Amino acid sequence: MKKRPLGVILAGGRNTRYGDLKAFATVGGVPIVERVRAALAQVSQPVVLIANDEDAYAPLGLETRRDVHAGIGALAGIHTALLWARDRDQDSVVLSACDMPFACAPLLARLIDEAASGADVVVPESTSRRGVEPLFAFYRTTCLPAIERAIDRDDTRIIGFYDDVRVVRVPIDVVRTFGDPETLFMNVNTPAERESAEHHAVNFR
Repeated sequence: MKKRPLGVILAGGRNTRYGDLKAFATVGGVPIVERVRAALAQVSQPVVLIANDEDAYAPLGLETRRDVHAGIGALAGIHTALLWARDRDQDSVVLSACDMPFACAPLLARLIDEAASGADVVVPESTSRRGVEPLFAFYRTTCLPAIERAIDRDDTRIIGFYDDVRVVRVPIDVVRTFGDPETLFMNVNTPAERESAEHHAVNFR
């Protein structure tokens, strides 16, 4: 039986805009990070955490690792997640940032299904400036050489290695069948954004 992907919560940021650990801010009465964990738990096994302040996230009771390459941003979290999967003899990860209160398990399952085509990366399209959501995506361990080459050339953009691997984009029209992309991919970086998320939580399915 094929192994499920490793589920990874990325919590490596410094929370400078929020002023506290945004992952523990509540939306709909539930800490955001617990909402993320619940979504990942439906499609992956086990769920783990990448965080550079391990003590701060200890109350979650999740196995945690620090970035292998500190100080280079979110790409380091993806890299560390894939190394961890490889250590566990798993060939892929499905991941979400810790500050996404509307992480959608059915959409995560769709990403995993799309990977059956042999893709190295499956990423949903969005209305963001990148046009995709690389921190809510599927990655195969086959991405590791391309990521490491990118790091070696000081290209620490999250999608800087995409041109060197097989990427499948889930079209935004398909994403919309799961919900409004503006809600699905909402990040809570400030107290005002948490308040906005509270309003969306009433109608989120």
